[in-house]
Amino acid sequence: MAMLKNLFKRPPVAAFAKSLAQDIAKRYPPALDNQPGKRPSVNRLTRIIEDACAKALVFGQEHSLGWLSKAKLGNAFRWELTELGYQKDFVELATEAVIVQLSRKKGEGGPAA
Repeated sequence: MAMLKNLFKRPPVAAFAKSLAQDIAKRYPPALDNQPGKRPSVNRLTRIIEDACAKALVFGQEHSLGWLSKAKLGNAFRWELTELGYQKDFVELATEAVIVQLSRKKGEGGPAA
């Protein structure tokens, strides 16, 4: 009976998306995104996004996300970044990176650790 309950249990996608966006905000505050002269280096931004992708991949594997859950995660992540005040370009870049990472099949590789 417990296995049957777990079969229909939904992963906490919205909460994870919010925490993922908050993690990015700690390392790259939205205020910096709105001041072009204050932005961190491309390498630092790449590391921040790669770390978010790695966390999303682990979450996806732990919860065996289907295509619908991946889409919900991507949308919730996009909305959270937008609500935090990030520019549209950064929101699109970060969201696309997370979605692509989640869409990869096991064994296809991943972000550099």
